[in-house]
Amino acid sequence: MALQFEVMGRFNRARASKLTLPHFVVQTPMFMPVGTQGTIKGLTNNQLEDIGCQIILGNTYHLALRPGAELIDELGGLHRFMNWKRALLTDSGGFQMVSLLHLADITEEGVTFQSPVDGKPMLLTPEESIQIQNKIGADIIMALDDVVRTTITGPRIEEAMYRTLRWMDRCIEELVWHCSRRIRSSTSESSQSNGLCPPLPLLNFIILYAIGGLAGGEDKDSFWRVVAQCTAALPEDKPRYVMGVGYPLDIVVCSALGADMYDCVYPTRTARFGSALVPEGVLKLKHNAMANDERPIDSTCSCMVCKNYSRAYIHSLITRDAMGSQLLSYHNLSYMMRLSKDLHTSIVEGRFPEYVRGFLRTQFPKGDVPQWVCNAMEVAGIDISPCCGPILD
Repeated sequence: MALQFEVMGRFNRARASKLTLPHFVVQTPMFMPVGTQGTIKGLTNNQLEDIGCQIILGNTYHLALRPGAELIDELGGLHRFMNWKRALLTDSGGFQMVSLLHLADITEEGVTFQSPVDGKPMLLTPEESIQIQNKIGADIIMALDDVVRTTITGPRIEEAMYRTLRWMDRCIEELVWHCSRRIRSSTSESSQSNGLCPPLPLLNFIILYAIGGLAGGEDKDSFWRVVAQCTAALPEDKPRYVMGVGYPLDIVVCSALGADMYDCVYPTRTARFGSALVPEGVLKLKHNAMANDERPIDSTCSCMVCKNYSRAYIHSLITRDAMGSQLLSYHNLSYMMRLSKDLHTSIVEGRFPEYVRGFLRTQFPKGDVPQWVCNAMEVAGIDISPCCGPILD
């Protein structure tokens, strides 16, 4: 399968596209659930397919620790190991420089982690990150970057920026070497029966641009301005991935600014705390008011949970049974898949501004749309004035 990125529709900065990957053809804007160690907590792969999940994210650092990249490679790669037939993306392991900073030592060579499992040191270099991800066998692999917290200021930011560029060169060199070796091996094998026919897909890459370091505690006005600045500077014919973003409002805003892909633990993590994603925002199922509420979580949702279970039932489970968080995880990811599909369809059909206004009216019925959203929509060229201020009958 030839890898391909095709823009299918636009509205100003926003675009809907089709991304052809080795295991699946995905549509953007697109949300990717986080399956840190080869699983989305509480859900089966069949359930993920049922709700329309196109691609899931695996964590290079954690998969390398357990069960180990060598074992995954021996068993046919992560797709086969976890029986997932659609697309996979692996991160580089770089995020753990922030999340496990107390266990990490960053140098020019790479980052040395103290394993949270057995305390042993683990050196992750740019080359090693690419090697691990190739063994895992993801459709999209990420380059290792020197990650800093969004709240950090001073010379550390410049140091990380230039080190990331140097590490990028090392990642590319390792990837080219790895693929060249595979091509030589395949050519040698095929020459015995089929002549010199190197597998062309190995020569076919799509460069994906990632906007990282956000969703880490920065203020929202800085958040959207960084996204807008980056998307304006990036090539029009390449996918743009805003890493770690998972709030529905953030995804709508970033899509309007020209981003394509997102990932976050938020939908499943908030489910484990008893919260459901609904068009109006967040519904807290732990509240006592839910105890005798016979309505579904969301009357507009057609997912299995909303068809079969009441708020009262899930309320009764959420504090005492794992099934409660599983049902909410299913619903929340279903919501995110529907949000992604609606964004894509509204752009293709030429009604994206109307969709954004409808989304904001539902979330902010009093017209109290945050100022940062108003500022971002102005740059995106979407008039949301009907959503702001007092709403008249």
